[in-house]
Amino acid sequence: MARYTGAVCKLCRREGKKLFLKGARCYTGKCSIERRSYAPGQHGQSRKKTSEYGMQLRAKQQAKRYYGIQESQFHKYFLMAERRQGVTGENLLRICESRLDNIVYLLGWANSRAEARQLVTHGHFTVNGKKVDIPSYLTKAGDEVAIRSASKDSAKFKAVLETNAARPVPQWLDLNADAATAKVVALPARDQIATPVEEHLIVEFYSK
Repeated sequence: MARYTGAVCKLCRREGKKLFLKGARCYTGKCSIERRSYAPGQHGQSRKKTSEYGMQLRAKQQAKRYYGIQESQFHKYFLMAERRQGVTGENLLRICESRLDNIVYLLGWANSRAEARQLVTHGHFTVNGKKVDIPSYLTKAGDEVAIRSASKDSAKFKAVLETNAARPVPQWLDLNADAATAKVVALPARDQIATPVEEHLIVEFYSK
């Protein structure tokens, strides 16, 4: 599968906001957008008037980059969201939030979504007692996610769990930190999703 392998800090600068792609570094003064809040490249500091289409495109790109999803899969999620009852934009974000790699990140079991994808691919997690190594696996309400017993005692996971012990966990996830398990209580409402995008612009982009 194709994936972005360039400098992720450039993505935040291009979107003009933090997308939290580098874990703990994003919360420090070393974050590149703190030092250079303009877009990368030769013309990054030039002022340009953004068209309606441009705003819609940027909203889509921000969401894709925030979750680390490629275009074909993101469009597939949009079509899935359209078929569900409710508001399409909120459905789209709810689908992205329910990805296994995103949940691993939200639970503090990885420092970034990129690291979460790698850990899932390496088979460190289970869903309802069965090993799942597909980062895009969509969880459902009632699913139980856990760190595999063979993995949670490793030095890597001990360090990650200690680093992220104070990170708040969304209300729609019920974390048992001692057992390294969590239950998806329900898929999140819009006010429980921290994605910094205007999802109605994404709907407008794909509806043309």
